[in-house]
Amino acid sequence: MSGYDVAVVGSGVVGLGAALAAHRRGLRVIVLERGSEPSGASIRNFGHLCFTPQHGVARQFALASRELWLGLASDAGVGLRESGTLVAARHDDELAVLAELAALRGDDEVVLLDAREAAARIPLAPGTAVGGAFLPRDLQANPREALASIAAYLERDGVEFRRRTAVGRVGTGRVETSRGPIDAGEIVVAVNHDLDLLFPDLAEERGIVRCGLDMLRVDAGLAAPLPAPVLTGWSLVRYGAFAATESAHRLRERLHAERPDLAALDLNQMYTQLPDGSLIVGDTHYRGATVAPFQSEAAFEALLEVTGSFFGVPRPRVIERWQGVYASGPDEFLIEQPEPGVHLAAATTGIGMTCGLGLAEHVVGLALGSPSPAPAR
Repeated sequence: MSGYDVAVVGSGVVGLGAALAAHRRGLRVIVLERGSEPSGASIRNFGHLCFTPQHGVARQFALASRELWLGLASDAGVGLRESGTLVAARHDDELAVLAELAALRGDDEVVLLDAREAAARIPLAPGTAVGGAFLPRDLQANPREALASIAAYLERDGVEFRRRTAVGRVGTGRVETSRGPIDAGEIVVAVNHDLDLLFPDLAEERGIVRCGLDMLRVDAGLAAPLPAPVLTGWSLVRYGAFAATESAHRLRERLHAERPDLAALDLNQMYTQLPDGSLIVGDTHYRGATVAPFQSEAAFEALLEVTGSFFGVPRPRVIERWQGVYASGPDEFLIEQPEPGVHLAAATTGIGMTCGLGLAEHVVGLALGSPSPAPAR
């Protein structure tokens, strides 16, 4: 059969979310992926689905994503931990940010912890916690496995995938590929940082560049496993809901004054633990139209130093190093329709795993003029 109702370019989390959204509406869907499997932002991240720290439209997409992730855990066998998130406060100004958000959201979303409770849950260096918080609605996935599980589920259920297929041009009703043209009524382009390869003028006009990240997987020799992903004070000045509090400004000033070297790396000090016990450690941020593949050892040394002091352990043993990458722009999301029937969707602040499924559902709903059906559970 020639022609599809919806063609999706890219099989990262937003692309798979778009395929899921269209398929749930009973449409004929094809997904085009230039590689044999995804290798970009959607597998190079923490797997931390941090819904509570989102703000504004990101919060709307995050809450929609949460329901979709839970549905995929049931239907597609995606491994999810309903772990929540732990936030370690090592200074009173960090605790003030958490208290301010707790007052806004309520204790069903932000559970404040005193010093004893924080130390009991997070294996920090002794005596360093002044308190913390538990965010019970957050989830954790293994990014190295989750996308493969979603793609396999969609493929079993009738979505067509065409891998190792490069896309050269996208226009109304047609995608030109290295395997010939694909005709489709609606086209969703979800290629994240490679948007500038297909729509260079639009990417330049919208200020879309690439953000590179230094990340590690280590054996830290922790005294106890992490029961949940862990955020720190550096996270509180990055994520929207925390950063929007009045207390966050004072926290940012202190962090930048005390550690200008870490501020220069644009650090988000956070941790997740994989099933084998190893920790994902990160991350730094640097931006440009092109992200050079050469990574500074000084950045990795800084990550190892703050990890050792945070947990009170000797220098962690490095298992893997890698460069993360994602699209970065002045807004949290890019949602555009450059031509009739062509829809661009990208998370442009590094929250794709958290918000991508909800973003995709929103874009497909706009494209088809149809409301979201209830997630299958």
